Amino acid sequence: MRFRFFSIAVSCAVLLASVMSASAQESSSSVVVTNPTYTFIPMEIDVDRPAAEVWARVGGYCDISEWFGIPCTITSGEGDEFGSVRSVADEILVGRTELSYTYTQAPREGQPYNLYHGTLEARPVTATTSKLVYTLVFDNSILDDDAAREADRERRVGAFTRALQNMKTLAEGGTLPAR
Repeated sequence: MRFRFFSIAVSCAVLLASVMSASAQESSSSVVVTNPTYTFIPMEIDVDRPAAEVWARVGGYCDISEWFGIPCTITSGEGDEFGSVRSVADEILVGRTELSYTYTQAPREGQPYNLYHGTLEARPVTATTSKLVYTLVFDNSILDDDAAREADRERRVGAFTRALQNMKTLAEGGTLPAR
């Protein structure tokens, strides 16, 4: 009787260890972040042109190739339609108005999902002026600490501020220097 009880206890322990090991393996490859902390980075720049003109010049979904200086092609969909995917981080167009669009990045196998979204908008200010507004939203909890989060924020603000300046230059009729 004692041997049978011991045998059952060992079997249960082995089964529990097996389940815990499988669970740990699943969670290590999970894209789910347990305690996300969402942050946003709003940026804007004034433009000396009407919003509709600004949007016509810099608001195409792959216009990012010109004002951000990175290659862009539409890999799926019709370009400026919902669900279109551009080659820039496989970003998916998930929202659109007459003078804006919002995109997201899909989860990737084995990487924590940070729910990264960006919105670009040409916002009318007067009949002849506007502002470009670029807002990023994402989970920064996957970064190691506050110093890493601040460095990430500064890097993003720097890159997207340059992009906004480039958009302003293009929308106001200027040209960008050759790369």
